[in-house]
Amino acid sequence: MNYDLIIIGGGPAGAAAGVYAARKQIKTAIIAETFGGQSIESEEIQNWVGTLAISGMELAKNLKEHVKFYGKEFVDIKEGEVVSKVEHIENDGFLVTTNKDIYKTKTVLVTTGSSRKKLDIEGAKEFEGKGITYCASCDGPFFADKDVVVIGGGNAGFETAAQLLAYCKSVTLISRGDFRADPVTIEKVLANPKMTAHTNAIPVKVTGDVFVKSLIYKKIAPFAEDNLEIKAEGIFVEIGHSPATYFVDGLVELDEFKHIKTDPRTQRTSMKGIWAAGDCADGLYHQNNIAAGDAVKALEDIYLELHRMS
Repeated sequence: MNYDLIIIGGGPAGAAAGVYAARKQIKTAIIAETFGGQSIESEEIQNWVGTLAISGMELAKNLKEHVKFYGKEFVDIKEGEVVSKVEHIENDGFLVTTNKDIYKTKTVLVTTGSSRKKLDIEGAKEFEGKGITYCASCDGPFFADKDVVVIGGGNAGFETAAQLLAYCKSVTLISRGDFRADPVTIEKVLANPKMTAHTNAIPVKVTGDVFVKSLIYKKIAPFAEDNLEIKAEGIFVEIGHSPATYFVDGLVELDEFKHIKTDPRTQRTSMKGIWAAGDCADGLYHQNNIAAGDAVKALEDIYLELHRMS
């Protein structure tokens, strides 16, 4: 089937764009492996405007239902499909290839977000879900009164540490280089007597039997030292995110971190006919509300562009 617009991704950005596309009666397909994006992992979200608190799973359900309610005859939902490639057809739109089908469209909006970078050291795969976790909001309470480690020296790492300090016995944070979080956050977290932190520390190995028992790391400065050990029953990993943009690599311009470069006024990319919004784009701030707003901005521009084409 031919579409006027294909939205790739079902998080807050993709769902917001889908609702607006339906209301503007644009023949649209939303291709998404699941709805909700990274929010699914959150036990409670308190900054989704208009909602005091909501679980990630409930938000995902609401996003899908909102699109379905308005979509009806104008928005086809292709849930469970993963896009592998987007191809430009000279003067004739784009082909979007998934694991199930190939679709033709005049325009594309990429809202695929990003995924957490995984810890790649000895023992990391073996102990994932057995002490190694990537979501403090989801799993933190399971480690009440236990010693835990946070890997990552940015805002996410320090915010995770702050959350864990509320119920863990102790929290040790290690950062590969200097701390990169906001100074006020660093000062506040390090002031807690249960908190310890190390810079220039590189994780080497996770040890344990059935569950995690410790993290082995090394210091690289000012004096190199190997085989240092932190006893811990939980390891929380906050080492950044990787944007899901592989299927447009080479088609649109990406920054050094593989985010899609966009015009902040319109969310247009370097390729005419393709827009991007949310965590996969190069916006300065990544939040659910910002992603939704940027997607609506893109949709408004797409609507004008489609009318120019007709």
